[in-house]
Amino acid sequence: MEREETLELIRSAQLGDRSACEELVTKNSPLIKSVIRRYKNKGVEYDDLYQLGCVGFIKAVRNFSTQYEVRFSTYAVPMIAGEVKRFLRDDGPIKVSRGTKTTAIKIARFVEEYKRDRGESPTIETIAAQFEIEPQEAVFIMDSGKHPVSIYEKTDDDSSRSLLDKLQTGENDEEKLDRMMLKQVIGELPPRDKKIILLRYFADKTQSEVARALNVSQVQISRLESKILVKLREHFADNA
Repeated sequence: MEREETLELIRSAQLGDRSACEELVTKNSPLIKSVIRRYKNKGVEYDDLYQLGCVGFIKAVRNFSTQYEVRFSTYAVPMIAGEVKRFLRDDGPIKVSRGTKTTAIKIARFVEEYKRDRGESPTIETIAAQFEIEPQEAVFIMDSGKHPVSIYEKTDDDSSRSLLDKLQTGENDEEKLDRMMLKQVIGELPPRDKKIILLRYFADKTQSEVARALNVSQVQISRLESKILVKLREHFADNA
């Protein structure tokens, strides 16, 4: 949809035109689906995820201010994601499908055998090729194996202290917001930039490991990562 057409429909929807709201939802269905896709296989049916995404989208329509030079999609994405996250947070633990769990176990076993036999960790591409999946899918499957624990749970080294007591608190609110927004907009990045961010911030890979995965130098990854982060921060500033 053209920007002016979108803004006109938003104005009409905010004045109570239900058909305009329905048209916005229909024409922005690909956007909603692209956001909720990352929450598949977490214990919620896809149709329910889509309905939650639509609720978040409609909230974005109602609250969006047309007087600012901000892309509506930029405003809508965190609203859609936020609605799904609230549901997952308030209505039970995030669940991982049995198939994903099984694959995660197989990948973990493969990684251990690879490290034992070759003295180094396999790249994401090697893992993806071994299991005939996309590198991005390998990253998310491996990440699904990291089970969340309660921050009030006692740690093994000292039964008098909880995990909360040991968490670092140096990260300020602005940095936390940057990380949240980074995850929400990676879907719009070019393939290479998206892969770098996925590996660095979702798979906790070092720059050297990412460099090996992309067959470039660590220096190149450092420069590329810096440029991506600068670009994203400028994007956030322009749309704040």
